Amino acid sequence: MNKIDCFGDFCPIPLLKAKKEFKSLNFGESFMLVTDHSCVVESIKEYFNKLTCTISCKEIFNGVWEITVTKD
Repeated sequence: MNKIDCFGDFCPIPLLKAKKEFKSLNFGESFMLVTDHSCVVESIKEYFNKLTCTISCKEIFNGVWEITVTKD
């Protein structure tokens, strides 16, 4: 699983990185995006909920999220 570090990145940069990574995935593969901005969490969820995939989001520290996207 590839990990995309988006610390300090504001929208739309993390979403663009996530879209690019998602295109390279085969079915059943995942990537993890790590961010420190809550707006990134919302934009990732909003975009990927429209696609055939599974999204998991965990706040691992106060203000730090890990978002895992799996292509279904």
